[in-house]
Amino acid sequence: MTTRFARGIGALVVALAAWLPFTASAQQAAAPAQQPAPAAQQAAPAPTPPAGASAVTGWNNPPSWNDVSTREQYASVPGRETNVLIQGAGHEWRKIRNGIVTFWGGIILLIPLVILVLFYLAKGPIKTHDPLTGRLIERFSSVERVAHWTMGLSFVVLALTGIVILFGKYLLLPIVGHAAFSGLTVLAKNLHNFVGPLFIFALVIFITLFIRENIWKSYDGAWLGKFGGMLSGEHVPSGKFNAGEKSLFWILVVGLCTVMSVTGLILNFPNWNQGREAMQLANLIHGGAAILAMAMACGHIYLGTIGMQGALAAMKTGYVDETWAKEHHQYWYDEVKAGKRPGKVVAGTAQPATGD
Repeated sequence: MTTRFARGIGALVVALAAWLPFTASAQQAAAPAQQPAPAAQQAAPAPTPPAGASAVTGWNNPPSWNDVSTREQYASVPGRETNVLIQGAGHEWRKIRNGIVTFWGGIILLIPLVILVLFYLAKGPIKTHDPLTGRLIERFSSVERVAHWTMGLSFVVLALTGIVILFGKYLLLPIVGHAAFSGLTVLAKNLHNFVGPLFIFALVIFITLFIRENIWKSYDGAWLGKFGGMLSGEHVPSGKFNAGEKSLFWILVVGLCTVMSVTGLILNFPNWNQGREAMQLANLIHGGAAILAMAMACGHIYLGTIGMQGALAAMKTGYVDETWAKEHHQYWYDEVKAGKRPGKVVAGTAQPATGD
């Protein structure tokens, strides 16, 4: 009896072992037939969200980008525009700043540089026609020179750091690499932000000191018509400042520098509660005005350094030679000699004739 029972159990185990492989292969063969079920679920249309809701529980149905960008959202941080998640005007600002401003701005900066190089190669520095006398006339006081150099040097710092910020990605990044360019840009940004208020302060002092001498006179039209004789070499008389310097004063100093100052303050102090669109517009105006100002300043820097003999000494020492004063600013020279305006005339060491 025991032997029959043991044989029966053994036969049952053998039967189960033989049946399991067939059931496994049958399940594998039937698996492809069950795949269309998920496809049917994907093809099913998404349910409509209930009124006042933007999604249905269990379904990925986020709000559209238009709703996010046009509707006010919740923000736990207080402040103006902190609840604006997407600002569409930022995309337009980026396109203009990285496109029109940088491309055409670079061309505008290159044009005066090319012209000045060609002019210097063709004409060389402008010299006096007659020999220098050695007698010196005071042209600028110490206060005027300090105001000029403070404004001028701060303008140069702002120009160089602004070029790094605006054009550095194209000019410097491929050369110095990302790490060095990052540190250089941070340095340029901080210098730009802190030197800006100093420039504005010096600008106000400069305009106050020189505005009276830059009032237009009847003889300025003749100077402009002959371009100061810079091309012909002709002597064209002018006052203390010629028509070219007066144009630079009103367009560059009073006009463009004032625009740069106002927009720079808007950018420098975002805690004044101005919106992002106002700052983006200020950034574009600031960059455009700065490019035009730098282009115009190239001519002034050229004539004040290597382009005209004696011009740099006038701003360094405050004095110019009598011959230089007579040939470049004859009306002002005549008034000083006649005692109609203050100006010291001192005897200096006789100097060799121009060109010797």
